[in-house]
Amino acid sequence: MSASPVLWSLDARGVATVTLNRPEVNNAYDGALIAGVLAAIDDLSTKPVRVVVLKGNGKHFQAGADLKWINGVRPKSPEENEAASRATFEAVQRLNTLPVPTVALVQGGCFGGGTGVISACDIVIAADNALFSITEVRWGLTAAIIIPQLCDAIGVRQVRRYALTGERFGAEDARRIGLVHEVVPLADLESAGSKVVEQLLGNAPEALAETKKLAMESSFGGMGVDDAAYKRLVHLHSAKRQTAEAAEGLASFAEKRAGRWGGAA
Repeated sequence: MSASPVLWSLDARGVATVTLNRPEVNNAYDGALIAGVLAAIDDLSTKPVRVVVLKGNGKHFQAGADLKWINGVRPKSPEENEAASRATFEAVQRLNTLPVPTVALVQGGCFGGGTGVISACDIVIAADNALFSITEVRWGLTAAIIIPQLCDAIGVRQVRRYALTGERFGAEDARRIGLVHEVVPLADLESAGSKVVEQLLGNAPEALAETKKLAMESSFGGMGVDDAAYKRLVHLHSAKRQTAEAAEGLASFAEKRAGRWGGAA
């Protein structure tokens, strides 16, 4: 029996640790990992949680979508594709709107949807070996369902660079643009996270929840999962997956070659 793609634990202080657990594919998300994140949030919602710490098992934090899984979803009906995008969005947005503080500890690669995941966390600490990229356009896809969270984290101006180029950038550049708050040596990542957790535990839980709620009300990413604007983003995200351009982008990934794109739109 394979290990669960998402693990969680809760200590006596009320600190929950949620670990993405597909290290063999650099924690790339598929349907099972998305379901695991949603199940973990459901489980923790019934517990006396004060802080959530998010980690990725192995050398890399999160590599974005599992493109083999994406290729498996593509040929299915538009309704099934939209359901996959909706579940992905819901996992990120439920993390984004948790009433308790969230801390992401990032090592190695954090690509595509992984950048949306950390944008949905309150505090992000990166190891100095971390690498980032908003990769979707390289594969003929869009980052539609994480654009609001990215805009909250790094601003529209930075999104208009990094989501269009798909370029990789390091931890210090991620700190400069606001995607992460702090950069530490890899060996110090856990201790840096523990220090922030202790600071959060020293604050009043109800005041923390209210402060976070007020911040979310003023944000791009604060819309509810049933908001019409988000329903539109989910539709755009899933529809793009079924285009010829996405087929070429995903083929280029599988064949380890550059995409063969048509002329200007």
